[in-house]
Amino acid sequence: MRVLLYGSELSAATAAAALAWVGHQVQWLPHADAPWSVLSEVDWLRSEPHLMTHLEQGLAEGTLQLIEQIDDAAIPEVIWMALSPSQRSSASALLENPLFADQHDIVLVNNSTFPVGETERLHTLMGAQHSSVALPDTLEEGRAWDSFTRPTRRLLGCDDATGEQVTRELLRAFNRRSEVFQCMPRRAAELTKLAINGMLATRISYMNEIAGLADTLGVDVEHVRQGMGADSRIGFEYLYPGCGFGGPNFSRDLIRLADVQLQSGRYSALLEQVMDINEQKKETLFRKLWSHFSGEMAGKTVAIWGAAFKPGTARIDHAPVLTLLEALWAQGVKVQLHDPAAVPALHALVGEREDLRTFTHDPYQACAGADVLMLVTEWKTYWNPDWHRLGSLLNAKLVLDGRNIYDPEFVASCGLMYRGIGRRADPKTL
Repeated sequence: MRVLLYGSELSAATAAAALAWVGHQVQWLPHADAPWSVLSEVDWLRSEPHLMTHLEQGLAEGTLQLIEQIDDAAIPEVIWMALSPSQRSSASALLENPLFADQHDIVLVNNSTFPVGETERLHTLMGAQHSSVALPDTLEEGRAWDSFTRPTRRLLGCDDATGEQVTRELLRAFNRRSEVFQCMPRRAAELTKLAINGMLATRISYMNEIAGLADTLGVDVEHVRQGMGADSRIGFEYLYPGCGFGGPNFSRDLIRLADVQLQSGRYSALLEQVMDINEQKKETLFRKLWSHFSGEMAGKTVAIWGAAFKPGTARIDHAPVLTLLEALWAQGVKVQLHDPAAVPALHALVGEREDLRTFTHDPYQACAGADVLMLVTEWKTYWNPDWHRLGSLLNAKLVLDGRNIYDPEFVASCGLMYRGIGRRADPKTL
């Protein structure tokens, strides 16, 4: 099929690479905010496994063509839009272009996170002679290629048979193992995407509240988590307490869902509370540090492992580390930070600072001369450290585990003090 793909989001790049890979003729028009000359150099795109390889393959084989303006486009059979919420006006401008005015039977695939009902509005701009579907973005950063080419599910919002049929054919190569489409009306698909992330965020925030209570009562929250997860009505997914969630999609989906509620005249106290809890949890490691040093933190040095909002990505959008850094710096704390991918993004945001040293290769470099280690992002390289080596490097012998990935008793047996989210252990004294 002839596909015109518009956008510079991760979902746009992934769709461009994957659709061209299976033989579609894709013309990709990146958004003016991030043309290809800029997009091709960003760390979050280059660090996505397999993605740049397939983009370069499509460009070399000619199934993928980059264009700089809509006037360069051929008449497509499908217009695939993958834009950010702030780029809605660009979507309208593209669909109102005279190039499409006299055409028939073009299918709009809206892969953007826009307000509920936006696919219908965009369809109206195109004209009734065309079709449209809502295909909400469900990619997972860090494994975008796999989640697009081997999906477990796809929400497909369609109100006419043509849109559904064309979309199924467009994505047929990625629907061979089992039926992954969940078909429903367009508005329902748009709301379902937001509702899913709202539910996941609610589970995380609730578990973080329980972890805080466990801390107060002297209970190991891991016992509580295991007991809750074993209940078949609850399960274990997204039931891990931590120091807050971030990311460009998750965070803005929550805000978008709250906006939808407000615009519909329904204020959501629950969503506001979920977001408030998450912002508070981003400070939890700082509060534990403050408590340990009784507020005397000036001149201390903290080692931080992990800056990215999740393992496998170079992005720091809404990442917990940003809140943590601001709090530490405000108290005169020096930071030595290691992350295998997100250091360039961090420097792009905060610049070069005397109270920040960064490392990308050896995690132990960040710990040399530090008082405390904070684990913020659970990259696999951090899961099994040399505890005795850490004990010799950390002056205060304190580990603050923001993701509860370590065994408290084992850490304590190596002579270090452990403080997690709802978990703690101290070295045994003879």
